[in-house]
Amino acid sequence: MSLIPVRYNPLFLNDGAQVIFRLVNILFLAWMLTGCASLVSGITTKMADDLSSTILNSDDVDTVREGVPAYLLLIDSFLRSSPDDPQLLLAASSLNGAFSSFTEGERTRQMTGKSLNYAFSAGCILKKSLCGMRALEFEEYEKVVSQLGTNQVPVAYAIGVAWAGWIQASTDDWGAIAELARVKLLMERIIELNEGYENGGPHLYMGGLETLFPASMGGKPEKGRVHFETALRLSNEKYLMTKVIFAQQYARLVFDQTLHDRLLSEVLAADPVSEGLTLINLIAQERAVKLLAESVEYF
Repeated sequence: MSLIPVRYNPLFLNDGAQVIFRLVNILFLAWMLTGCASLVSGITTKMADDLSSTILNSDDVDTVREGVPAYLLLIDSFLRSSPDDPQLLLAASSLNGAFSSFTEGERTRQMTGKSLNYAFSAGCILKKSLCGMRALEFEEYEKVVSQLGTNQVPVAYAIGVAWAGWIQASTDDWGAIAELARVKLLMERIIELNEGYENGGPHLYMGGLETLFPASMGGKPEKGRVHFETALRLSNEKYLMTKVIFAQQYARLVFDQTLHDRLLSEVLAADPVSEGLTLINLIAQERAVKLLAESVEYF
């Protein structure tokens, strides 16, 4: 006799729910067989890592987009059992931040805020001096950031990425804009420690931060351009989203249509398949098509 009630029969669930159903059963079986909380934590951390890797290497953007709710519920369920696991918190931060690109308006701000909270929580667990860093007086904050070492680059970068995403989703909030200097200081420190981290990601985000506003409003477009070009060099131009953001935030800001169209055309001509970058490269190509279609009207 089946122990699964009819209403929970996996044959009647959609694909995303079936994934959760199977994974929950695996976790429950592991717990029953071992009774060891640390083992369950280890399993869920590995699953979160595998899930992130599978998503990033997927060549099916639509399936990933449709599975967003299931993925987020799954990672939240892992954290319910292991709320102080820094690797799970970092995975949750990454997924929420990445999936915010599929949303708009208040939903984007909500997801980027969740991503940022997860990143701050992971930072506090991994390095006590990072606890409450957001609320520190700026001079004290500078001191904390200056004491970061190479071993803290992954968590510092996760915080910086989530923070930058939250600010970009909140450009109508001057309270959020006021935190821009803190994110830039953090990214500058990461560049000092390991500028090539995540395919030149620190330079990409610095480029984005410097081009949030025109020069007349305090932005530094030309400084941003240098960061974008450095990021492209460090990634061997395999990270296609760099060119898209370069075009969207710099070329449009300074009204350089030639650069804008060239960058986007190069994105569309490139092979998107690359370890750990395939999904984001395909999303970059989708965005490039849209931006190119708008080019004549924009310029």
